[in-house]
Amino acid sequence: MIEDPTSRTAPPPAANPETAADDARLRALGYEQRLSRRLGVLGNIGMGFATVSPVVGLYAVVLVGMTVAGPAWVWALPVCLLGQCLLLTVYSELASEFPVSGGAYQWSRRLIGPGFAWMTGWLSLCGPLVANTTIGYLSAPWILGLFGITPTPNLLVAVAAGFIVVCALVNTFGIDVLRRVLALGVAAEAVASVLIGVVLLLAFREQPFSILTATLGAEAGSAGSVPAALLAALAVGGWAFIGFDACVATSEETRNAARHVPRAIWWALLSVGALVILNAFATTLVHPDLPSVVAGLDPDPVSTAVIASFGSWSAKPFVVVVVVAFFACGLASQGSTARGVYSMARDGVLPLSRLMSAVSRRQVPIGAVVAVTVVGCAGLLLAVNSAAIGSLIAFGTAVLYLTFFLTALAALIARLRGTWVPAGYVRLGRTGTVINALAVGWLGFEFVNIAWPRAILAPVGAPWYQIWAAPLVSAVVVLAGLLYLLIARPQDKVLVSASFATRVEGIDR
Repeated sequence: MIEDPTSRTAPPPAANPETAADDARLRALGYEQRLSRRLGVLGNIGMGFATVSPVVGLYAVVLVGMTVAGPAWVWALPVCLLGQCLLLTVYSELASEFPVSGGAYQWSRRLIGPGFAWMTGWLSLCGPLVANTTIGYLSAPWILGLFGITPTPNLLVAVAAGFIVVCALVNTFGIDVLRRVLALGVAAEAVASVLIGVVLLLAFREQPFSILTATLGAEAGSAGSVPAALLAALAVGGWAFIGFDACVATSEETRNAARHVPRAIWWALLSVGALVILNAFATTLVHPDLPSVVAGLDPDPVSTAVIASFGSWSAKPFVVVVVVAFFACGLASQGSTARGVYSMARDGVLPLSRLMSAVSRRQVPIGAVVAVTVVGCAGLLLAVNSAAIGSLIAFGTAVLYLTFFLTALAALIARLRGTWVPAGYVRLGRTGTVINALAVGWLGFEFVNIAWPRAILAPVGAPWYQIWAAPLVSAVVVLAGLLYLLIARPQDKVLVSASFATRVEGIDR
């Protein structure tokens, strides 16, 4: 069994009869229970819902989607959601058999081996670490707007840094406090999203439904090609459906995780996906001037649609909803990223592993929380140049899809080799293999599609390296990971005997 370095910093939690089976399963996977197992299925769903976030997800895609493909871009969203459901099917089988934090790293280690797992884990950290920076930066103008303050580049960075630090401080108080704060944020965001979307569609529709098949000339940015414009829309749509693996990140803090986590990832993605699609259609159908959005003259089509429909009084309440959504998203994203760092650090496979595997008296992976906060704030140095934030978003999304692809590929290879036959609560047999293969195809396509250099997704007049930011930075990160594997050989620190879990009688099925 792997030694858990966190035993040096926090005593083991008192035995709890309600979580004895979970503790036994985790012990069979090679670890002692160090974190507080206080989440139920709703709390786990809340982690995923807040990280995917219908409001943050909507704001990430509406303007760009409309710019690249016009109103017809909305049809990319259900296609992307369906593709991600293929991945969720694979994740469900893995999460039910291996309910452990650090899903991509831990699962790949058992399916393929430590070297492949380290690279997958490395990439699974890079994407969220970048996402934490971008969430903080994108929240800043809304926070300033709430108080009527005119943003400046330096002020945006300062507010973003404060946002990241506040999210970290809340995370240090433990999973129970995090759960309660997220519950309030998720409830407010969900109710507001449903009410706004439904009311807009029923009472304030300005455009005919036929507009949903029009591009309004947006394909001009893709050399006049409508198929190329729709491919770009598919790339943008993929930005909205990430973050559901936050449910997996808190597996070791969820009661009956083998059953609840697979359900939670489905509930989180499908509920957020439905809300994003609802509000994307609503925004398109109620916006009073769609050609101005396609031309890039309206930088905030969502706010325009809401305020034009409900009146100027709605501006401030709407800003409050957006700020709450960003806060919940930042909290959940930083918390789940910290647990991914902790999962790898306790195996000793990261630099400063001893520090980053520390657990506080509140049973929080405090070392990882601090590390995630430092990296998030450091990333803001790039955001002093506002154009660079777009490059961060493009790279962060691309590398997340690369992580999804590698995880699904590991599962498919293990199935075809016969070294992994799903034995958890979720078992789909031969159907699972077919879906797994489809998931690999979808994720490979979407990774290439998102990383593909497109001038239309970069600022006007952007230099070539900014247009190529996603593939170039992804290549640099992969190369850095390979060099670390060859030089530091972190894979040697993971015991080969721990690569597969021991079955726990009476628990696995």
